[in-house]
Amino acid sequence: MSTAPWAAQFGLARTPFGKSIPARDLFARQAHAEAIARISFCVVESALGVVTGDVGAGKTVALRAAVAALDPTRHQVIYIANPAFGTRGLYVTIVRALGAQPRYLKAELMAQAGDLLAAEAAERHRRVVVICDEAHLLQPDQLEELRLLTNSEMDSSSPFAGILAGQPTLNRQLRMGTFAALDQRIATRFTIKPMDLAESAAYLRVGGRGRRQGPHRRRLRQESRRRAHPGLTTPRKTARRPRPPTAR
Repeated sequence: MSTAPWAAQFGLARTPFGKSIPARDLFARQAHAEAIARISFCVVESALGVVTGDVGAGKTVALRAAVAALDPTRHQVIYIANPAFGTRGLYVTIVRALGAQPRYLKAELMAQAGDLLAAEAAERHRRVVVICDEAHLLQPDQLEELRLLTNSEMDSSSPFAGILAGQPTLNRQLRMGTFAALDQRIATRFTIKPMDLAESAAYLRVGGRGRRQGPHRRRLRQESRRRAHPGLTTPRKTARRPRPPTAR
C-alpha cells in the first residue's frame, strides 16, 4: 500500500496517530502493559475482568494488543462493539459467533448458547473470550444475563473468559447492591489513567516515526512553516562581503 500523499509530503511512512496501527507498533506505556496483563490473566483463568478509563484513555487499544497475542487456534474471540441490543442480542451474538443459527424462543436460545460455549472447550479445545466494549451502556438485565452465562458445572467453572471495558461509570454501576452477585465474580479490575506530561511528549515523538533521513528534511520543515504561516517568507542566505581593511 502506497504512502498517503500528505504523509509523504513530510517524509512520514504513514499518517501519524491513525487508528489502523498494528498492535505491535502501538505506543507502549505502563498503564497499557498492566491492562494487557490483567486481560491475559482473565483469559487464562476463564474469569471476568473489568477495564475502565475515560474517553480516549486507550481501553480498546489495550484490548487489541491483548487479542493480538492470543493463539487463534486455541481461542475464539467474540468482540461486542456496541451492547445496545437487549438481553436476547447477547445470546444471539454468541450463537452466531460460534457458527450456529439462533433459535427463536429465548429459553431455547439460552440453552443453545450454553451448549455451544461448552462444546468449544470440550470438543474443539478452544477457550471463548467474550469482550464487551462500551460496557457502561449495558442494561441491568443484560448484566444479570451475563452473570447467568458464567454458571457452568454447578457454578464450579465458567465456560468463557469475559472482559468488560467501559467508562468509569461502569465501576459505580457494578458496585450497586443489585449487582452484588456479578460483582463478586469479577476477578480483576483496572483503570487506565490519562497520560502524564512525560508520556504525552513521548507519544508525540513516536507519532512521527518512520521519518526518512536525508538533506531534504530542512526543506520539509520550511514547507511546513510556510503552510502554517502563509505570509512568512524564508530569507535567502547571502554570502558576506569581505570588509575593507581598516586604515591605521
